[in-house]
Amino acid sequence: MNMLNTEEQFKDIMKECRSLFEKKLHDYGASWRILRPSSLTDQLFIKAKRIRSLEITGSSLVGEGIRPEFIALINYGIIGLIQLEKDFVDSVDMDAAEALALYDRHAKESYELMLKKNHDYGEAWRDMRVSSYTDLILTKIERIKEIENLNGNTLVSEGIDANYMDIINYAVFGAIKLKEQQD
Repeated sequence: MNMLNTEEQFKDIMKECRSLFEKKLHDYGASWRILRPSSLTDQLFIKAKRIRSLEITGSSLVGEGIRPEFIALINYGIIGLIQLEKDFVDSVDMDAAEALALYDRHAKESYELMLKKNHDYGEAWRDMRVSSYTDLILTKIERIKEIENLNGNTLVSEGIDANYMDIINYAVFGAIKLKEQQD
């Protein structure tokens, strides 16, 4: 597999995620605008913990598999980036057009970061196990919790935004690998 294929696969997953995001915007509006940072972090946490549980037990009583949870992590990661930029509100203050424009910008930033890291790491993600993406995502979430607990006052660490983008990118890699296994 080459870099071009990674780029195409990444874009395909992001199109799938955006389509779902747009449909949910239609159904619910930008209701996520009321999420405080800690609540969003907890939402990411429960999605990642569910993936880990499914990986360990191999059993789902809800009937949804791992791949939809990776898709959810991608979309919640982008919501997190939007919330960092706009802050939370007490009532929905954003229409679908603005939400989609912000979504697209943050998705593009995550894609550009992936291109840079993928170049530097030589497509190492392709040789990783899907379960490693899950563990790395959970690690990033724990880091976000610590940064939140420190009110953002870190000494040497990347910010919450960098952790969100890493979560998005690991989740995209997981979704790509699971799609490859299906095909």
